[in-house]
Amino acid sequence: MKKVFTMCIFIVLIIASGLVYFNIQTGPYDSSSEKQVLVDIKKGSSLNSVSEILFEKKLIKNKLFFKITAKVNDMDKGIKAGLYKINQSYSNKEILDILNSGRVYKDLVKVTIPEGFEAHQIAERISKLGLVDKNKFMDLVNNPSVFSENYKFLNEEDILSLEGYLFPDTYFFNKSYSEEDVINVMLKRFDEIYTDEYKKVQDEKNLTLNQVISLASIVEREARLDEERNVIAGVFYNRMDIKMPLQSCATVQYILGERKPNLSFDDIKIDSPYNTYKNAGLPPGPIASPGKKSIEAALYPDDVDYLYFVAKKNGSHSFSKTYNEHLKRKAENESE
Repeated sequence: MKKVFTMCIFIVLIIASGLVYFNIQTGPYDSSSEKQVLVDIKKGSSLNSVSEILFEKKLIKNKLFFKITAKVNDMDKGIKAGLYKINQSYSNKEILDILNSGRVYKDLVKVTIPEGFEAHQIAERISKLGLVDKNKFMDLVNNPSVFSENYKFLNEEDILSLEGYLFPDTYFFNKSYSEEDVINVMLKRFDEIYTDEYKKVQDEKNLTLNQVISLASIVEREARLDEERNVIAGVFYNRMDIKMPLQSCATVQYILGERKPNLSFDDIKIDSPYNTYKNAGLPPGPIASPGKKSIEAALYPDDVDYLYFVAKKNGSHSFSKTYNEHLKRKAENESE
């Protein structure tokens, strides 16, 4: 009888300990925190993906226990898409209450800036959402000294514009933000992305930041496939090594202000420092906002012996070592 009683006590203690552990794991991530975290729940998100997001955002301690809490409380299928502002001091149950209620955070506007956007396209997109005045935004883009105190990289002499430094990403801007506030957020993101390791490689290559981002922006506009970015960067390095013009259509499109699929002979004769058909080396500055992969391609180009490439209809490129090979590849692509 004594053994049975002891066993019962042992089982009760195990169950009690389990309940205590469960309550701790499903309680607040940090009960003393006042930090509020933005959470973007996409339409059609599964309970698994929601728990993953909350875990990464440091709002829950345990993904499995969060899912159990949702299912036990019949709240697993009622989660609504939207942007939420959630405090780290909320328990799993409180978070689920919010996500099921659909009480989205309305003071923020979600803006996605694609890789390869030019500054005027960024201004256009954000202005259409009623966040900025396009002209005021562009005036600031052309006056980097306004931001140079907070972002030391803008003090480099050859950076004359913020073109290329407004990092492409998804942002949540407060409706009360000024044009300057919006730009500050984007510059901060660039500063976070461009790490000390990148700066070290830049110095080893004896390049300025502006040169790296200029090349990265050209790679961004020329490459469609991630696996080709470093190869294309390698081609451009090879051309620069032998003082050959980069001959990038993207730089001429930048001058024209439109992305013409085919450039005319008159187009490539335009007198501009950005015309890489007429001028050897890099243009004076970036032609768009490059993403992280294009920046890395500019810093870590593939060691190739190609000098030419031509776009194929599927978005990939054919690479060649000689001009005759290039002409042959071009003819083959045109006949497809």
